[in-house]
Order: sequence, then structure tokens, then C-alpha cells
Amino acid sequence: MTRSLKPPLVIVNFKTYSEATGRKAVELASKAERASRETGIYIGVAPQFADIHRVAEAVDLPVYAQHIDPIVPGSFTGHVLAESVIEAGASGTLINHSERQLKLADVAFLTRLARDKNLVSCICASNPEVSAAAAILEPNIVSIEPPELIGTGVAVSRAKPEVVTETVQLVRKLNKNVVILCGAGISTGEDVAVAIKLGAQGVLVASRVVLAKDPYTKLCEFADATRKA
Repeated sequence: MTRSLKPPLVIVNFKTYSEATGRKAVELASKAERASRETGIYIGVAPQFADIHRVAEAVDLPVYAQHIDPIVPGSFTGHVLAESVIEAGASGTLINHSERQLKLADVAFLTRLARDKNLVSCICASNPEVSAAAAILEPNIVSIEPPELIGTGVAVSRAKPEVVTETVQLVRKLNKNVVILCGAGISTGEDVAVAIKLGAQGVLVASRVVLAKDPYTKLCEFADATRKA
């Protein structure tokens, strides 16, 4: 589904964890839907390509592709076509995640393509300067995620708060409308609250939700923290 981007936001990247594959992807998305409904916070999910359709059919949440390729319909065996993720039920896509980095020209192409196809675009950036460059492309979302902190449990909002504040300052000089998210190492509600207080409008998270013993409770913790902050 497509839901208006109304900050604060929480987007959960399922990556390729077995805990979020196949039927488990649907189970996790259902918990995210429940958390979103009960907290009133926008929560989006980014399952693997093969699970987009089943997740989109099962829940009333924004579903993001984890990646799309800079191609048009044709002879591109093994690539991911924007039209295919849309047909599967995706309403948005991540672009340039640190685990699937792209050339700047391809990021620009995909951002225009997403806009033309009415896909919400979330460009991931490794530092404030890349975030600023991304903002010029006018995506819907820019997410600052220093790759060295991803999956560490050490939140960028605590370990490198200046990265968040500098990103917000640079991006806002160039784009007043883009939603700014913070990712990398976000583990607790307090990490989320600090990110919001530094100027972010939400978080992009993965392992701390997907691998949590109780993903629903962890999502509620993150969602409540965005609202209170």
C-alpha cells in the first residue's frame, strides 16, 4: 500500500535474515502492522524480493523493495526491474544501501525512475556529504547510515552525533522537504530518541528488530520513542 509519508517514520529492512524469510517475513510484517496500528507511527517494511508479494497481500503497511536496478524493461537477466516490484506490491524502494552501493549516476537515474513510477524513494548515504548530494536529487527520504556502524549495536546517534547534526544542516540547506532518517547501530528506544532530538525524523533499522526475541515489543519501543522525542 501507499501511505502518506508523515514523520516520524520507522522503516525495517529485513535484509536476508532467515528470521525474516518466506512465511517468517509475513509474521514479522504482521507484528510491524500491529505496532504501527497501536502506536499510530508510520512503519514500513523492506522484505526480500521473493517475499514482497506475500507481505503486501498480508498486511496494510508500506512495503519497500530493498533495491531496484537502473534498467528499463528488456534483456537484463537477473536484474530487478522497478515495474516488477510495483506489480508485486511494493510502494517504495531503498536505493544505494551500503550493502548494495551504486554509482551516483545510477542513484540519480533510480530516483527519477522512482518518482516517475510513484515509488517512494529512500536513498541511503554513508556520510553528510553524500547525504547532501542525495538531497539534491529530490528523493522522498534520505537515510544517513555510516557503514562501519551497521549491525554493531553502537548507534550513530550516540557514537557520532555530529554526523547526524551535520547531515541535517547540509540537507536542509538544499532540500527543505525530504524526510531525514538515521540508521546504523540503532538498538534502543533511547538511541531513537537521541536521533530525533538531533534532527532526524525517524530511523531505518534492521537486525535489532528482525533478530529480537520479541520484534513487536522492540518496534513499539522504537515507535513510542519517535513520538515522545
